[in-house]
Amino acid sequence: MSSPGLARADDIQLKSDHPERYTVVKGDTLWDISTRFLKSPWLWPKIWKNNQDIKNPHLIYPGDVIVLRMVNGQPELSVLRHEKLTPPPGLPSLPPVSKAPEETVVPSDGRTVKLEPEVHSEPLETAIPTIQPNTIAPFLSRPLAVGKHELDQAGYITAGLDDRIALGNGSQFYARGLKDDGPEYYQIFRLGKAIHDPETGELLAYEAIYLGDAQRLESGDPSKLVVTTVKQEILPTDRLLPAPKKASLPYYYPHPPKTEVKGSIVSALNALDEIGPFAIVGISLGTREGMDAGTVLRVMRHVGMATDPVTHQRYLLPDESSGLVMIFRTYEKMSYGLIMTATRPIRILDTVITP
Repeated sequence: MSSPGLARADDIQLKSDHPERYTVVKGDTLWDISTRFLKSPWLWPKIWKNNQDIKNPHLIYPGDVIVLRMVNGQPELSVLRHEKLTPPPGLPSLPPVSKAPEETVVPSDGRTVKLEPEVHSEPLETAIPTIQPNTIAPFLSRPLAVGKHELDQAGYITAGLDDRIALGNGSQFYARGLKDDGPEYYQIFRLGKAIHDPETGELLAYEAIYLGDAQRLESGDPSKLVVTTVKQEILPTDRLLPAPKKASLPYYYPHPPKTEVKGSIVSALNALDEIGPFAIVGISLGTREGMDAGTVLRVMRHVGMATDPVTHQRYLLPDESSGLVMIFRTYEKMSYGLIMTATRPIRILDTVITP
């Protein structure tokens, strides 16, 4: 349940200083624009009006104008777009035209040619993302959490050439457990710490510690590979997983969970004692609890105990809202999200709930 005084997930509240319209510029994100209008930016889709005259009203581009109107007492956002029109390559520029009657042209050889006017649209710029791409792009195409047996069954490093133990960039090494018909490129991992649900003790997953990349030079048993990227020290027994294709950045649509949920922050990449905006955190809720890409959760900070000045007894203070996290990567038992806002420092074991 959400704490008293917090807006319910379906409450739409405009900011007091919201604009009536806003022109999108390059570098904007959907979250940034939503924050200009709404106190709760994840509610953007609830007041978005599709414009049927626009080819893809779900995507927003630089140059678009976001307009706020009140309809039957409720806020409504819509987009105005000037579609750019250009002739096909090789033809001179002409002003845009709408469908018109046929024109008849008589060339010098006496033939009669009927021309149909056509409208050719210029490709629009790349749609603005929900969040800045470089924030999470490196974490979309490699495992962040694994099951223990997943790495146990993977290929592994046996020895570096020239008896090297720690492998660096450009180091060649031998590995076993790789199929001859397997891929050319691999990512190197090490099994990290177990991640448990702090409330139930359930094992959720193991951290997958990304160490670097490698390219196979020769197949066989052992296979020969070379390290192409180093993020951390690479050692014998470290595991090799096929490198996935580069993932494109999805266009997330922020939304609250469909049900009331409650979980915990269980890990943080490059963890510090205190976590701030744009940090990546693991939470103890997964697809089985309804998490999907774009789900927004409120982070509640454990304030702790206080002493009553009258009774001198210790009592538990209520949790305080400290930020918002948006999920971008899901597994069955846990998910990873990006801290979007933080009004006070966030810590591992803080609670996450339906906003």
